[in-house]
Amino acid sequence: MTRVADYLDLVRAPASLTVLGDALVGALSARGPGADRPLRVGALAVSSVCLYSAGMAVNDWADADLDARERPERPIPSGRISRGRALAVGVCLTALGVGSAFAAGRASGLVSVALAGALWAYDTVFKPTAAGPVVMAACRGLDVMMGAAGPGWRSAVVPAGAVAAHTVAVTAISRGEVDGSTATTGRAAAAASVAVAASGLLGGGNHPATVLGGARYLAAVLPGQLAVARRPGAAEARDATRAGIRAVVPLQSALAARAGSPPATAALLGVETLGRWLGRRRWRGDIT
Repeated sequence: MTRVADYLDLVRAPASLTVLGDALVGALSARGPGADRPLRVGALAVSSVCLYSAGMAVNDWADADLDARERPERPIPSGRISRGRALAVGVCLTALGVGSAFAAGRASGLVSVALAGALWAYDTVFKPTAAGPVVMAACRGLDVMMGAAGPGWRSAVVPAGAVAAHTVAVTAISRGEVDGSTATTGRAAAAASVAVAASGLLGGGNHPATVLGGARYLAAVLPGQLAVARRPGAAEARDATRAGIRAVVPLQSALAARAGSPPATAALLGVETLGRWLGRRRWRGDIT
């Protein structure tokens, strides 16, 4: 019998916490009329989680044969969830995600359609190609812009770019979780992370909370990437990938501080604490 825990495993439930801040950062950065209304941001947070979770389910559906060889413990190859049921979960969550975004506003809904298309394209077409990390980065950038959709959206381009650049680095390293990465990939990812932290300070007036957020982001993401640069084995790539997934929340905190919102910064610190606790539980946070 399929358990709730199996579905949570399928969609990498704890990792979905890392997308909660995307729409919030986008809304705070855009500052258009009503952009940061609680109900609107809440609907977009639901949309982000649903679309992220849909991407995880579709990923496992598309990779079922590969996972049977490389990750037999995953829900489909282990027999805990059928391939057809995983696809159904992906379809339903996609519909819920797009519907929630339209509930927040037509502009956000249209961006969610593009985001959903990019997620499905990544899972079914681009993931094994050289364009894979860029497409995944576009997904996270669109998630931020979904929150910014409407008047003032241009102010969210830098934060969206920072999240996207971080995602390129994490995804590039994640491709070595089975067979190992390369030292060049580790060095490039580390350089990208430094650039991301610097971009987070732009426009933030070097506010202490912004600087602290950038420092915490680098403390979370750099050690794993530098370890890959020194010894690009599969274990190092897995560790760096997990650390990179978790590090996006400190990055979001820095970007929220950059936008001048102490309450949002504090809320994201709470999300980070919860994520660390869940990270010690059963589920892994892989994205591949």
